[in-house]
Amino acid sequence: MIAPERLAIDGAACRLYRDAPTWKGMKTAAIGSFRCDNPRDGAELLIAVGTILRHEGYEAAIGPMDGDTWHSYRLVAESDGSAPFLMEPVSGPHDKAAFEASGFAPISSYASRKTSLNEAIGPSPPAAMDGVSITPWDGKDALSLIAGLTDVALESFKGNPFFKPITKPALLELYQPLLPNIDPRLVFFAHDQTGLAGFLLGLPNRLEGARPSSVILKTYAATRRGVGHLLADRFHRTASELGFVNVIYALMHVDNVSFERTARYNGRVFRRYALMGKKLA
Repeated sequence: MIAPERLAIDGAACRLYRDAPTWKGMKTAAIGSFRCDNPRDGAELLIAVGTILRHEGYEAAIGPMDGDTWHSYRLVAESDGSAPFLMEPVSGPHDKAAFEASGFAPISSYASRKTSLNEAIGPSPPAAMDGVSITPWDGKDALSLIAGLTDVALESFKGNPFFKPITKPALLELYQPLLPNIDPRLVFFAHDQTGLAGFLLGLPNRLEGARPSSVILKTYAATRRGVGHLLADRFHRTASELGFVNVIYALMHVDNVSFERTARYNGRVFRRYALMGKKLA
């Protein structure tokens, strides 16, 4: 991995990642850790970064992105003013205007929804699927937990835009700070006759305090159709039994089936996000 370069002018700063995921096959760099005091200074810095990259032979720039999609990326494009939730990307008040003023436009869109667990569960009986069992994490051996998640995540996410593989040690480094916030009862594994068929990572929204009323469906992935719905149903029912009232479906790509499915749970969009891109030629 190439170390990022910090670039700054008065009123704005960022980090430049030269080994970013490619955008449409172009040689691409990512702009991360972006901040600006006002749109003018932010745009000036982004234009200067584009000039540097163009002279180095880069064809495109994307951002905000701290290197890849495993790390922090996206800016807030729209919001209803709801308080931020745990692990949500937070962008500055001028970030979107600065990117737009420097010629960037949205190239990938995301959203977060929320609803009550009562609405999500509805009147239907618990979901079931022949040959598939759902079990919660026992809270032991976090290293094995993350190793298992890596295998399924790499297989499930490899077709996503801007995907880059990640090693198990690197993923462990990312998830270790999160482990104290995880309730094992909200982490589920799906197994079939071939082995691990999917997982779901949920966690309490600790930003609401010591006794949060909301639970976050952070990530779920499956290697066969129908397993994701099975995992989500078990998650909803368990969270309700634990006393949670609301559920947040975090940071979904608007073209993914998970985004469509959360609408069926009566999920309401309260925040939209965008990854911005600019062709440099």
